[in-house]
Amino acid sequence: MGTWKRGPRNLLTDVAGLAVGNAHDEALQSGVTAIVCAAPTVAAVHVQGGAPGTRETDLLAPENTVAAVDALVLSGGSAFGLDAASGVQAFLREKGRGFAVGEHRVPIVPAAILFDLGAAGETRWGRYPPYRELGHAAAAASGPDFALGSEGAGTGAITPRFKGGLGSASAVLANGVTVAALVAVNALGSPTIGSGRHFWAAPFEIGDEFGGLGFPSPWPADAADPVTKISPVPGANTTIGVVATDAVLDKPRAKRLAVAAHDGLARAIWPAHTDYDGDLVFALATGGSGVTPSPAETIELAAAAAAVMARAIARAIYSATPRAGDRKPAWCS
Repeated sequence: MGTWKRGPRNLLTDVAGLAVGNAHDEALQSGVTAIVCAAPTVAAVHVQGGAPGTRETDLLAPENTVAAVDALVLSGGSAFGLDAASGVQAFLREKGRGFAVGEHRVPIVPAAILFDLGAAGETRWGRYPPYRELGHAAAAASGPDFALGSEGAGTGAITPRFKGGLGSASAVLANGVTVAALVAVNALGSPTIGSGRHFWAAPFEIGDEFGGLGFPSPWPADAADPVTKISPVPGANTTIGVVATDAVLDKPRAKRLAVAAHDGLARAIWPAHTDYDGDLVFALATGGSGVTPSPAETIELAAAAAAVMARAIARAIYSATPRAGDRKPAWCS
């Protein structure tokens, strides 16, 4: 990747001021990932899938009033998983965090969900699903280090041929700015090429972070065939993620960063952004570097956002681990 280097952790938390925590329910085979901001942080979102599931995303539009968020949530559980944001909100309220409205503090916690209800897990949970408590637990567990693969929002995720999962990657640019991605991959399309184990994201790999396989040679005859899950159901497939930077960006420029990160999603999954995916990318800009990108630096930042997203997607699949009751094999097996 030329002069770009991985951050020290190769995680979203290489962007200072961000902490990530995971929680999952083993019986449910589902989970939650919370991204907690140390201070209110500029945020935006861009949706390109035809079947999204979200909470509090309208406020992220550049023309709307709220300028920053306190946390973001990625969750399994389909629409039930949107409850996870309430748990994260409760955690932040206990810490005195939130948008000031008169005497009140209202934590701002947008969320996105993926559909993993087809997992073999227990879904007879009574009146209320467990995602609120999982959200609180994920926020309470947040820190600089967190596990990838079959963890958090990636616990019950699958792709056409392999288990999905939670992935992350980072890069440090020539001007010192850091850009990083975090993603939960439950895509309709495939992150691997044809019937093999090579990743579409191979050109963006730094070192051997997802196996160092490169592209297959000879190129397989079935590479261009769209490998997808059988019998697609609207809302049942999603890649949801976050791209973050310590560059100084306002909401419109953060929105453009989210748009650019979708290019990485499309480079890492074939096909992507289908009618049956809820593909969504949040963007966060902490401003911690103090660098306001020049026009040329903005182009590099956008390219890096796409690259770290592609790498994070491949790392999600590469890091998944086998568990009892799996619907798909882990890539490592």
